[in-house]
Amino acid sequence: MNALSVALLALLVAWPALAAAQTIKVGAVVPLTGRYGGGGAQVRAGYEIGVEHVNAAGGVDVGGKKLPLELVLLDDESDATKTVSRLETLAAQGVVAYLGGFGSDLHAAAASVAEKNRTPYLGVAFALHKIHTQGFRYLFSPFWKSPDIRQATADLLGAIPATERPRTAAIFQEKTDWGREMATAWTDAGKAAGYQVAVNGEYAPGAKDFSDLILKAKSANADLVLGLPTPPDGMTMVKQMKELGLSPKMLLLIRAPDPPVWSKNLGRDGDYVVLGPGWHHAFKAPGVKELNEAHEKKVGRPADPIAGPAYACVQILAAAIGKAGSLDRDRIRDAIAATDTTTVIGPVKFRADGTGIVHPVFVQWINGKQELVWPRDAATAPLVYPAPPFGKR
Repeated sequence: MNALSVALLALLVAWPALAAAQTIKVGAVVPLTGRYGGGGAQVRAGYEIGVEHVNAAGGVDVGGKKLPLELVLLDDESDATKTVSRLETLAAQGVVAYLGGFGSDLHAAAASVAEKNRTPYLGVAFALHKIHTQGFRYLFSPFWKSPDIRQATADLLGAIPATERPRTAAIFQEKTDWGREMATAWTDAGKAAGYQVAVNGEYAPGAKDFSDLILKAKSANADLVLGLPTPPDGMTMVKQMKELGLSPKMLLLIRAPDPPVWSKNLGRDGDYVVLGPGWHHAFKAPGVKELNEAHEKKVGRPADPIAGPAYACVQILAAAIGKAGSLDRDRIRDAIAATDTTTVIGPVKFRADGTGIVHPVFVQWINGKQELVWPRDAATAPLVYPAPPFGKR
């Protein structure tokens, strides 16, 4: 049988399912409530706008037939057990791909389900690299990971004059796999950036009292504080830092300061924190203008930082389905793996382990606004360093 005959046979086998399909059903499990609710709202907005834009452009060409994307989105309430059950619910509904939520622990639970169901999974807003070392073939993430953050942290601090850089660091380590992973990464970053980790203290997610960690950091004269708290934990942390008189030159917190509620709840006390959300609405890439306009209309402001990477997931998935020319999940998986495209977060490719090759971005809250401060050639404002003490804001 020649190659043409094989291709025709494959088309004939797939044709009944393709002919019956009226939409391309995509499932998403996102935390809209619970401790990750603020981040989940950004993910949801990115997905919904992305689907709207794909469908407004005519949908996806699947083997010569234009089909719209149908997004089925469920709330897991920031509970990993419910993440698993909601994904299984979506599998029963015949989704061809999964879109993930917010938070490394939820993604870790989801990745196993996607692998079991042989369903491609695209997720952002998680930097845990460990998930990608477990041999999962269906997991893809166009989002930076702990090793990327380690290098970017060293680069960011390396741009500060050597005599002014932080010398002593405190790591507030969440008792999770990602917390341990990033504590190691940030300790390693210090070798290049010139700081020593004097305090590395653990806390359980949902903790209400961070005074022991803060007082140890204060006693060590830490001029750099690093952490990755959930939004509620991060806000509590900053309030207690102010109360106990810890004002480091730089406060770098991953995850917690991403949602707009950070500034709303903390006011000026939330300023000058540096965050690594993976994107900013001033990033220069095709489609950013249209995304911002749609987000402004939907939410009342330019796209939030996690909305961009979420939107990019839809772009990547739509392109992969079109390239696969099929709704077969394995073909879609292979097309995602071969991604070489430009999205609103810039060019995206995937390594063999499913991690994305993406641009590093640092953002800083300045005067109640999230400003892009790194890379410097794309910055909307210069990095404010050292940060003024809480009492002088």
